[in-house]
Amino acid sequence: MNSRVSREPESRPTPLTDLRVVEISDRIAGSYCGKLLVDAGAHVCKFEPPQGDWLRRYSATCAPVPDGPGGPCSPFYRYLNAGKRSMTLAPDDSTRVSAALAGADVVVVTAGRERAGALGIDPRRLLAESPRSIVVTISDFGWDGPFADRAASEFTLQAWSGSPGFRGDPAGPPIAIGGDLGEYMGGVYAAFGALAVRRRVENGGPGEHLDLSMLEAITTMQSSEWLHSALLRVPPVRRTLEVPSIEPAKDGYVGISMVTGQQWLDFCAMVGCPQLEEIEQLRFQIGRWQYRDLIREQIRPWLAERTVEEIVELGQLFRLPIAALGNGSTIRDTEYARQRGAFIRNPAGFHQPRAPWLMSRCAPVPPGETVPAGANDDERWESRTFDGEPLPRGLPLSGVRIIDLTAFWAGPAATHLLAAFGADVVKVESIQRPDGIRYSGGMRTDVDDWWEYGWVFHAMNTNKRSVTLDLSSDEGRALFTRLVSDADAVIENFSPRVMDQFGLTADVLLRANPELVVARMPAFGLDGPWRDRVGFAPTMEQIAGLAWVTGVPEAPPVAPRGACDPLAGVHAAFAVLAALSFAERTGTGQLVELPMLETVLNATAIQAIESEVFGETLGRRGNRGHCDVIQNLYRCAGEDDWIAVTVRDDRQWRALVDLMGQPGWCDDGLATVAGRRERADDIDRRLADWFAGQPRDPAVERLAAAGIPAAPVVSPSLVTDNPQLRARGFFEALHHASTGTNLYPSPPFAALAGQQAWLLRPPPRLGEHNEEVLRDRCGLTGDDVSRLADAGVIGTRPRGL
Repeated sequence: MNSRVSREPESRPTPLTDLRVVEISDRIAGSYCGKLLVDAGAHVCKFEPPQGDWLRRYSATCAPVPDGPGGPCSPFYRYLNAGKRSMTLAPDDSTRVSAALAGADVVVVTAGRERAGALGIDPRRLLAESPRSIVVTISDFGWDGPFADRAASEFTLQAWSGSPGFRGDPAGPPIAIGGDLGEYMGGVYAAFGALAVRRRVENGGPGEHLDLSMLEAITTMQSSEWLHSALLRVPPVRRTLEVPSIEPAKDGYVGISMVTGQQWLDFCAMVGCPQLEEIEQLRFQIGRWQYRDLIREQIRPWLAERTVEEIVELGQLFRLPIAALGNGSTIRDTEYARQRGAFIRNPAGFHQPRAPWLMSRCAPVPPGETVPAGANDDERWESRTFDGEPLPRGLPLSGVRIIDLTAFWAGPAATHLLAAFGADVVKVESIQRPDGIRYSGGMRTDVDDWWEYGWVFHAMNTNKRSVTLDLSSDEGRALFTRLVSDADAVIENFSPRVMDQFGLTADVLLRANPELVVARMPAFGLDGPWRDRVGFAPTMEQIAGLAWVTGVPEAPPVAPRGACDPLAGVHAAFAVLAALSFAERTGTGQLVELPMLETVLNATAIQAIESEVFGETLGRRGNRGHCDVIQNLYRCAGEDDWIAVTVRDDRQWRALVDLMGQPGWCDDGLATVAGRRERADDIDRRLADWFAGQPRDPAVERLAAAGIPAAPVVSPSLVTDNPQLRARGFFEALHHASTGTNLYPSPPFAALAGQQAWLLRPPPRLGEHNEEVLRDRCGLTGDDVSRLADAGVIGTRPRGL
């Protein structure tokens, strides 16, 4: 059986078929959701206002967008909307809206409750008329809660989520992630949710209104630092930078990511600093900030003598995650992108990242033409008809069996989401090598079972059962193969050589179960020039350009700190559902390859596209906005209190001027976008002076009441105090046998109809369900389990403890 992934579409089918989607979106998240569905084979019709989506005229580098046959159409818009149909939607055209929605399987709307109503979209009415419809709403805060009607921006949502609150040198400002990363996270969550509920519909169940909160989606991109504080009994985390991180070399910046203690020791050996190996705290990233001056003093002379290329090559010999920094002008020319064909041609002539997944049996849809606004106004879908009433409501993925071989953050984020939506996920570790995230970030020294206190492990492994199997043993591999034989999917995110060494390749697994989906999440792909390179999320962020646009212009770029781990995880969960749809339809399983780097390339696509088309390279602006947006983090009265503010249009500017008491410097010349653009630096300085005298929290509330996006910069450890997140039930309490009761993150959707909670089971202790799973799934007896434990094939404590 050939399970190699192919990069050529040939005549292979798409994983999805005959899925009709209406997209009504005025933000990147909705457009990206639609793009992912188009890639997988769905038919997407985009509804736009008569003048067209504003993204048709958008350029992040402020380059002028030329007119075309159908009006302006930016390359970024073409990337997000290639292959979609377009219909225009007038504000009072409820009849056409109703007709279009009646023929859709999925409706994606980027609007809160009030604006959706103005567009003629009422999920309850639609579901009453069409019980198998799926309505996905994407809004800043979700459709209910005390902040539901507040104005927001990606920037202020990041501040609410705690993201900038732990990034940056305390001597300077907090640092937000550049590049609208949260919009892509919201978009892929929405696409995943649509496919999850679609599976239930296809099995005779009801549709659903999925109410997605962008604040919650962005909060999932921080590493649940409140659990860090609770489980390790440490104070709320404050802002720091990784040490080492992005450092100057002889001819540029080099990105360094030391996650495990062994990597730190190997790095010290590589740079010839044995004295640093002797300081125990330095084996944990969290302990290095205190020694930052010492570390930099020791390593920077070594780095300064060598080129980036030399350091990267040496790092590979030591199997360390070290990379050259990429940006919009260099990304497409990397050895990886060229040899792997990571960029493909858009019909408009520029190159864009290919779909972030590769399959052995299926192929994505090649980028199609981007039609003018309203090109399909005269077309419509006929309404679907179903026999009988929907079956009783259950979780969308009930009955799906997942074998989870993932570790650290990205892979477990995928299976965490699948488990929350109802899949039965069995996490396979070993006592020889437990999931490294159980103790990579620090550990408790006052408890015997210290490996049970890893906060990222806790956050990303709820609803799962744990089995330990030594896959280097014959019995361990045999039991694993029996688990696979009646599973629907296996997901792993080791480096490619690991599964090869175990003899558990996709070919082997598919012979055991021909309907299986084998999802592999290597950092740099299963083949190609970087196949054996080591890489974590910060490595991908450095290579793909995300770090390049994060930070202040006069200082080195800043790593976003792993936010692309969950981004990759949710993309993997989406691709698994697409492949499962194909398997259920055809009885054919397949290999799904999900290189983490290509996920991040899709989220930074605008950088390479605008560099190619406009010759402009996006760079760092600190926390300032691009083009016409007035935006920054301003220090307020109080000790290290900061406020995030975004002013996007004339109305918000007038509201801010009124709130400040109409100071004399706010003359008529600033009443227009063009006037503010010319004097943006002066405006920023004046606002900094004004906010310096304002208490932060009252200022946030006054701006919010005036309709201006604003948020406090908070520590990620303290987001559990956020009234909106608490009111929406984003945090759910679970009791763990070792750590007691704590708050855990749930998916960024309101609870499903008839559902009380997303999280039904605490994260498992190591090997907690050995007997339960091996008895029920593999037919073992109690004596069998005892014998395996005595032989070290299974267990509940790491080997040697």
